[in-house]
Formats: sequence, structure tokens, C-alpha cells
Amino acid sequence: MRTAVKLFTILGFFFLPVGIIYGFVTSWSEPVGVVALLLLVPEMWMSAFYINATAKRLPGVGPEDNPRGEIADAEGDYGFFAPRSWWPILLAGAAALMFMGFAVGWWFFILATGLGIIGLIGWVFEFFHGEHAV
Repeated sequence: MRTAVKLFTILGFFFLPVGIIYGFVTSWSEPVGVVALLLLVPEMWMSAFYINATAKRLPGVGPEDNPRGEIADAEGDYGFFAPRSWWPILLAGAAALMFMGFAVGWWFFILATGLGIIGLIGWVFEFFHGEHAV
């Protein structure tokens, strides 16, 4: 985590002059890029502060800070994922239809929202069978 703190702090100091140079190059006529680059400075520093505060609360040194560490040192349990679930496909289709509803009409958006709710409920309760059913 110490490496990430250093990286975000350096990036914060990097984007400060880049934003100012960008302003001079564009003659300050394009304010969106200048504002975006200058807003990256506090964003990088806030990220560095948060990671530093989190690292102080965790015991020991993380595997990413070990210069001789291997990728396998950071492995762990990433959770349980459904092996063959059709519900995410239904949700993706419903999301596509919802976005299409913005162009076609609100009635189409509402129908697609209903389909999305059905898909979301199906995905959440996919493994609730038998005595575990709700």
C-alpha cells in the first residue's frame, strides 16, 4: 500500500503543472480540460490519504510492498460466482431496452424496467431452492 500512496501523491503533483500548462497552450479558451486536470490533483491526494489511513490500520506489510514478492502472494478468495447463470444476460438485455426506451418512448422504458426487475429478482434468488426458498 505504501507504493500506491507514493504513486497517487506523485500523480497529484504531476497533474498540477499539467493543468496549468494545458491552460496556457489553449489560451484558457477551453475551460473544461483545465478544470478536469486541476480536479485530478485533489482526487489523487484524497486517494493517497485514504490508502495511507487504511494502511496504518492494517497490521504488517502487504504483499504488494515486498520488492521480492510474487503475484501469488496476494491471492485470496474472490467470492462465489454462479457457474451457468442466464440472469445477467436478461439484465443486460433489459438495460439495453431501457436505454432504447429513452429514444422510443417512456412506455417502452417502463416495460423494460419491469423486465429488469424480474431479472434482478431472479439473479438475487437464484440459489434459494427447497427449504431455503423465500
